[in-house]
Amino acid sequence: MDLYEYQAKDLFAAHGVPVLPGRTVDTASDAEAAAGEIGGAVVVKAQVKVGGRGKAGGVKLAENPPEAKEKAEKILGLDIKGHVVHRVLVTEASDIAEEYYFSFLLDRSNRTFLAMASAEGGMEIEELAVERPEALARVPIDAIAGVDKAKADEIVTKAKLPAAVADEAAEVIVKLWDTFVGEDATLVEVNPLVRDPQDKIIALDGKVTLDENADFRHEAHAALVDERTENPLEAKAKAKGLNYVKLDDGQVGIIGNGAGLVMSTLDVVAYAGESHGGMKPANFLDIGGGASAEVMAAGLDVILGDSDVRSVFVNVFGGITACDAVANGIVEALKILGDDATKPLVVRLDGNNVDEGRRILAEANHPLVTVVGTMDDAAAKAAELAAKAGA
Repeated sequence: MDLYEYQAKDLFAAHGVPVLPGRTVDTASDAEAAAGEIGGAVVVKAQVKVGGRGKAGGVKLAENPPEAKEKAEKILGLDIKGHVVHRVLVTEASDIAEEYYFSFLLDRSNRTFLAMASAEGGMEIEELAVERPEALARVPIDAIAGVDKAKADEIVTKAKLPAAVADEAAEVIVKLWDTFVGEDATLVEVNPLVRDPQDKIIALDGKVTLDENADFRHEAHAALVDERTENPLEAKAKAKGLNYVKLDDGQVGIIGNGAGLVMSTLDVVAYAGESHGGMKPANFLDIGGGASAEVMAAGLDVILGDSDVRSVFVNVFGGITACDAVANGIVEALKILGDDATKPLVVRLDGNNVDEGRRILAEANHPLVTVVGTMDDAAAKAAELAAKAGA
């Protein structure tokens, strides 16, 4: 789960990372009031989970409360790369002597954590990494050893941060590591991490991504979800305990058991769809190993509720849960859904008890269900039915 800037900075503050005071508001009038409480010049910042806010007009300096109201009026409702601004952060303006970049992230390719830091912050880090890669220090972090003061000093040295702020920057880096580990994050980023005229280090911005697999350890994280911007189908699936992701511009709903199988199914459907009007997968849905009637019904309920879906491909390899149990789950799920099930289902079963599973579906003879023997043929059939439904 990606956080808004104000949420990231709240977590920073909870772990001792220095941030500037501010208030998050939903109206221009409240922005004016917040600016009056803070006093002096403020910055009004759009709260959206996307970069490039400044270039899009989503970050503006205001010298006084009336000006803060005026700036907030222009920012609220602004569309920034498809994200509508519902909320702004009004924060104290900072005197900036220098800007740096810092992040901790999960380095999946090398199966470790990584610190990235640079004495050149404030710009798009992707541009810096391409144009001047030598200016961006990359320091692997051992998950067991973590980051103590000595490791933080190493990061500061490799990033070539000025000696005048080296010690304080290292202390902030240790606290950012505490945030990264303590909140079970996969990304903690500060851009810019600034040096003020008094040589104090401040996290002027913040970006945090939390690992939702660790939600059971963090009850407070549930309050960070913004229901106004959450995809309603993903929210519905999450409430049902399903691992579901909505995909853009797709017409073939996908249900599979196992993340690897579902990922393969997405590729196969996309390839098959090229021969049937460009049909594409509409979602990722992994029902895991327990394909009971209730789980199958929950999955179908979510996918059939997607107006973009024209057909559904159920691709299951029987293992611990045998194919006959999956077949019974499909039959019972369709009974549970009743008239709410209106779109064709293509079912491919393989593995443990596959013959019995196919027999159960054949005996049920449901008008919406087509059983296909192979994964490629089933993907082609699902794409074909989706194309016909849209004709």
